[in-house]
Amino acid sequence: MEDVVSEALDGAVGAMGAPAPASLADPVLVAIDGPAGSGKSSVSRAAAARLGFGILDTGAAYRALAWAALQTGADLDDEASMLALLDAWHYSITLLGAQRVEVELGGAPARHDVTAAIREHAVSGQVSRVSKHPEVRERLNAMFRRIVAESGLPGVVIEGRDITTVVAPNAPVRILMTASPEVRAQRRAGELAGMSQEQVLADIAARDAKDAQVVDFMHPAPGVRLVDTSDLDFEQSVEAVVGIVREVSTR
Repeated sequence: MEDVVSEALDGAVGAMGAPAPASLADPVLVAIDGPAGSGKSSVSRAAAARLGFGILDTGAAYRALAWAALQTGADLDDEASMLALLDAWHYSITLLGAQRVEVELGGAPARHDVTAAIREHAVSGQVSRVSKHPEVRERLNAMFRRIVAESGLPGVVIEGRDITTVVAPNAPVRILMTASPEVRAQRRAGELAGMSQEQVLADIAARDAKDAQVVDFMHPAPGVRLVDTSDLDFEQSVEAVVGIVREVSTR
């Protein structure tokens, strides 16, 4: 598995196998957990831009791996098959500007831009089958840590699930962003064409149940700040996150 982090759409910082240059200062890390529809992705991106930080969407890696499994016919329910796929999987994601996700499979020279494809429902519905494998999660978590360490950026907002407890438990800022199931379904229905709010609510409940078998992402761990966005609009949610970061930074 080779992972590459890009600062811009037309360039990469480097392969995530070599150690980071000693001259690079450790970036400020803001870890944001939360379930689908809580607003964590859009709010994290806006907060990162306001703070002048990069943004690492960890869910994109799980989606990209699920996409690769569907393309190659790998058994998503078999951990050995998914680990073998990881060995032949090359991944890159931008940390600044518009998100772009690219994947290479096997020894094929073709690089696939999967930015849009990994957001399709056919892929989204398979993500929990990827994330349930402990060793797959362990390897991807290690990749996320390398991406952040080698980013060369002053700070990175890293968002996803179990970020505050497993990926970055020592981050100076850790936030759990959540919302009621009904609000989450309403938001997701606006993003997923062809699905009613009722269908999305059922989909969210099923995904939460599957993910809860792997990690508790609905209750903040000790030291993690809770931001409930049920009654907050987008701007208020962004301000809540930025306010927490600035509060911690001035201590």
